[in-house]
Amino acid sequence: MSLPLEGIKVIDFTGVQAGPACTQMMAWYGADVLKVERLNGGDVTRHQLRDIPNVDALYFTMLNSNKRSLTLNTKTSEGKEIMEKLIRGADVLVENFAPGAMDRMGFSWEHIQELNPRLIFGSVKGFNDQSIYSDIKVYENVAQCAGGSASTTGFWDGPPTISAAALGDSNSGMHLLIGILTALMSRQKTGKGQKVSVSMQDSVINLCRVKLRDQQRLERVGYLEEYPQYPNGKFTDVTPRGGNAGGGGQPGWILKCKGWETDPNSYIYFTIQEQDWGPTCDAIEKPEWKNDPAYTTAAARQPHIFDIFADIEKWLADKTKFEAVNILRRFGVPCSPVLNMKEIAYDTTLRAAGTIVEVPHKERGTYLTVGSPMKFSDFTPKITGSPLLGEHSDEVLAELGYKPEEIAKLHDAKVI
Repeated sequence: MSLPLEGIKVIDFTGVQAGPACTQMMAWYGADVLKVERLNGGDVTRHQLRDIPNVDALYFTMLNSNKRSLTLNTKTSEGKEIMEKLIRGADVLVENFAPGAMDRMGFSWEHIQELNPRLIFGSVKGFNDQSIYSDIKVYENVAQCAGGSASTTGFWDGPPTISAAALGDSNSGMHLLIGILTALMSRQKTGKGQKVSVSMQDSVINLCRVKLRDQQRLERVGYLEEYPQYPNGKFTDVTPRGGNAGGGGQPGWILKCKGWETDPNSYIYFTIQEQDWGPTCDAIEKPEWKNDPAYTTAAARQPHIFDIFADIEKWLADKTKFEAVNILRRFGVPCSPVLNMKEIAYDTTLRAAGTIVEVPHKERGTYLTVGSPMKFSDFTPKITGSPLLGEHSDEVLAELGYKPEEIAKLHDAKVI
């Protein structure tokens, strides 16, 4: 059965995480993704944080599955000629170089349009073109700070905090993927390609929209009733850090379970929903709270919220996080164990769902990686290992019409 993006040719001119995350998903769904890399070393993540000497690092393998690799020296006239041929035959080109790098390379958007008016040109940068910081190189944590995430993450008596989730990198790649697929649909109607630009700052801001909501509420009324600072703490004129409070108006907190003294992840996230207060009281064996005037409404509970959580922790003291969740779920209490990465890696249900997959690699053997987070009724993406550096160079040039002796000369001249 053909895959949805089968027949779409993608030039992957990206490195590290944001761009590769985007193009990897296109490859999962059937696109022919050609990763174009430097001759000397390729994508920098091939050799960053290695766990096996002289073998592609997991950082690379987990972001470049299902792709082909072509090494190419675009500083040579022969390399530029090859690149132009690739562009003429491609549907999509994705890049995340430093600002201005594509122009200096001789492949400005204007030139790309001349070569192939139907091509979708996807670009990831740290800041958008209108930003006063548009010339700055940006990495994950920089984007989280610039996008408002860091200022609203952590506890109110501590510094801004970075999330372990790739809000700046992989998140930006997902936003770019949405833009590229939208542009491809537009091309079906107009026959024209277009440039799709995504900034890491903009992508993080998009995920922080509820904090922008809170900023406006704070400016209007001077407080935020769902934050731990209310009603006894003080608010300034900016959205504060809220610790582990829920962001959607449902009070929640991370609570200790049995074994927390020795296991730093022996916790659950517990949420109190207004409409489920009665079942929640039954679940934690506090039926008397259902009719107590100090607890019957969310407004009444807020001044006592940490007392409530402390009592719930007493109920949790003799239960593991898994035992607790199995009880609470029967009463409809929104909750989850705090899963560590080892538990996720070996979770049989995640593997059965294809969320975590084990794939072979020509040099390192098998390795774990993420699978498609989207599940489809008509097909299941097959995840394959990442390519070796330049593994498909000869194959790609043959497809472009180069003869074996011409390919040999390009190797000798260090063009490919």
